[in-house]
Amino acid sequence: MQPARPAALLAAFIIVLASAVSCRAQLANSYYAGKCGNASVETIIHDAVKARLAWDKRMVAGLLHLLFHDCFVAGCDASILLDGPNTEKTALQNNGLFGYDLIDDIKTTLENACPGVVSCADIIVAATRDAVGMCGGPIYQVQLGRRDGMVSQASMASILPGPNVDIPTAIDLFSKKGLNSFDMAILMGAHTVGVTHCSVIHNRLYNFNGTGLPDPAMDPLYVWILSTFACPQGQAFDNIVYLDDPSSILLVDKSYYAQIMKRHGVLSVDQALGDHSSTAWMVNFLATTDFFPSMFSYALNKLSALDVLTGNAGEIRRNCRRTN
Repeated sequence: MQPARPAALLAAFIIVLASAVSCRAQLANSYYAGKCGNASVETIIHDAVKARLAWDKRMVAGLLHLLFHDCFVAGCDASILLDGPNTEKTALQNNGLFGYDLIDDIKTTLENACPGVVSCADIIVAATRDAVGMCGGPIYQVQLGRRDGMVSQASMASILPGPNVDIPTAIDLFSKKGLNSFDMAILMGAHTVGVTHCSVIHNRLYNFNGTGLPDPAMDPLYVWILSTFACPQGQAFDNIVYLDDPSSILLVDKSYYAQIMKRHGVLSVDQALGDHSSTAWMVNFLATTDFFPSMFSYALNKLSALDVLTGNAGEIRRNCRRTN
């Protein structure tokens, strides 16, 4: 096992280097410097996120979820924010997303300071960066300059990977977005602050693949804990279940991968990440080294650069919930 470690390290570094973000020329560091009068766009966003996290630490999970569900579908264009009877927001895959009100609050403040300057898409990206850094994760720089999309349809969300997707299918879905399997494994680390509900994992606990038994991939003691305390049969409420160790559920750290190695992956896809031959070494690497923070920031920036609208494409919405 030990002799293979250097090879794994080398492979990881090669993959990360290959994943380094190369944003479109129109995206830039300090993009809004001097564009909002005497106000600082970055400071306004930072302060709003800090104020929200002071009383609602869950917001880091909400923002990470929003970022992924926005960028993975049609690029980072804030289409997830649009209201309407058949928009992405209404899709089953986006049920449970939250954080819209924080984006609204930030947008209102920015519109008062400098109308028509800052896109909703950039607010999602910058606010997520700030929340990650304030919750124990990496402090990293993002490039801004995105514009907002004008199309949002519920059917577009069908490409989002579900909680029970198998690893080969997940890898294929990510590859179609220009994200490799290591990008996928790192981005799944966002589950370190994630939650699900008992209804989502009921079959894993009680009737895996119609067997009437728990999923054998899950640690039996962990099955007992979840079925006894979090998700007992016949419960009146659809309780939440943490995707990471409850002691660090509000911290962006590598403990999610340690949970998988203990066979405590809550979602089928979580445990499959650690069991599949193509990704098991990635879980081991991320759980046993200290590279997760830097790799997470690389992967988030790569995700945030997907199919962005710049230049004259799209628009700068005055209200994030509707097009101009």
